[in-house]
This record gives sequence, structure tokens and C-alpha cells, in this order.
Amino acid sequence: MLLPENLFAHLCTGTTTLARAWKIIRSDGFELGFTDHDVDLNFDGLLFRADSGMTAKMLQISSGLSVDNSEALGALRSDLISDADIEAGRYDNASVTIWIVNWQDVSQRHVLFCGTIGEIVREAGTFRAELRGLTEHLNKPTGRIFQVSCDAALGDSRCRFDTDTAGYRWEGSIFDIDSDDGSICLGAGNGFAENWFLRGVLRLTSGSGIGLKQFVKRDELIDGQRWVTPWVPFAVDLGSGDEFEITAGCDRRFQSCRDKFNNVLNFRGFPDLPSDDWVLVHPASRAEGTGGSRR
Repeated sequence: MLLPENLFAHLCTGTTTLARAWKIIRSDGFELGFTDHDVDLNFDGLLFRADSGMTAKMLQISSGLSVDNSEALGALRSDLISDADIEAGRYDNASVTIWIVNWQDVSQRHVLFCGTIGEIVREAGTFRAELRGLTEHLNKPTGRIFQVSCDAALGDSRCRFDTDTAGYRWEGSIFDIDSDDGSICLGAGNGFAENWFLRGVLRLTSGSGIGLKQFVKRDELIDGQRWVTPWVPFAVDLGSGDEFEITAGCDRRFQSCRDKFNNVLNFRGFPDLPSDDWVLVHPASRAEGTGGSRR
């Protein structure tokens, strides 16, 4: 571990004034800072609060490809890390950076850990969060999948479709909520065909759920009103008037890429692959094979 010269010199004095600091960036972009020192610290453009009760177990760091890991412990508080925010998924895969810092001179600091938050366990007014190192991503399978459907996500760098294009995004306010199945009424159909937003993304832009998003499971027009049902109901209390934005859905078929998005040049599937039925096809009984239809 290569330390900055000023921090190394401080360590060589034999009498140190060190603390740890955590920076968390939630999935909605909100940043929080914590420290195990007894006084707030301020660096990197963020206030690291000392009254959070945050502590961490021993950080295991390896020089190979095994995953660095640790755990963060803390108390659930409404003004910092609340049970409602954890339940809503705001901390799922949140990024974490941990420093060792000289609290008398915060310019003397060094990054100990970078990673994401994994499993979170809540009990008796506290939480325990698993911290996963960057090498965790090496455990995920990568590479192309040879399949009929497209393996890109709508709007990403491979798809290249601009989801801000007129007719593919709708912004408005929630009209009503069905508490039984989590369906949300977005008001009038606004000229979009039924199922236009099926498999799209509904994102909340105001209210208690600001920043949260879910994929659309159903998109229906009922009595002139558009009702959408997310795959997972929002774990917050939604209210009429909360604002939203929703993008058109893509079923990743060649026909949809061509007819709905006019983006066939960027289609990332293989629509002409033989179907599974060819595996069961028996040899032809004809003496000659022309390469044409088997019929």
C-alpha cells in the first residue's frame, strides 16, 4: 500500500491522530459522509459526521483477485440512515469509499477501500451492511450472448437510442394509486398506445420516493386512464401529485427495434439464428441435398 508522503511522515512520528471516514453515494445520487472520530471532518467537498455511530469491522484487503470485504455497523436514524430509505432500496449497490485520515490535518489521508454495499441486515434499531470490493465484479460472467433477442439495454452505449426523443418519454403527475397491487394511475393516456411503456422504466422525480425507479410490468388503458404496474411496488408512500417520468419499453425483438424505435442498425441480437426445433430434425430421406427448404 503506497501512502502519501505527508501521511507516511505522520505515521513515522510514532504518535498518530488517525480516524476513518466513509463516503456513501446512494443509488439516487445523494451523498453522505461519516467518521468514527468524535468531531466532524470536512474534506472532498463533503461533511463527514461524527454523531452517526458508524463503525466498521476489520477490512480484509488482498493483493490477488479475491474480493476485499468488510462490514459497516451503525444506528438507524431518521436524519441519516433511516429504515424507510433502506426498505425503499436507496442503498442497494450504493458506492462506498473509506479513508484513513489524520483528523488534525485532513489533507493527510489515504483511500483504504472502494466498493459497493451488498446485503443489509436491520435489527433492534441498528443496521449491518456488507461491503464488497471492486474485484466483486470479476465474479460476474461477461461476454456476448448469441441469442435471437437483443442483449443491449434501451438507451445504453450499445443500443445508442436517445430515450429523450419526443414520443418515447412522458413526464407528469400521479393521478391515483391502487394500494392492492401497487398500480399507479398516470392520468389520461396522453396519446400513447396501450402497452407502449410495457417493460419501460418509471422513475419518481418528486415526493417521498424521489429518485426511485422500477420496471413496468403492466401498461393498461382503463376508461381512458393509463394504469401502470411496477414489477416491484415502490416501498414508499406515494401520493397524488407526485411527479414522475416514464420511458417507452423495449421487448428486445428485431421487429420492435425496427418498427417502434427505428434503430435496427444497432440491434444487438441474431434474429436469423435457427430455432431449437432444428435440434430435433431428423435427416432427410432424399438422395440429394440442395440446401433449400426441407419441405
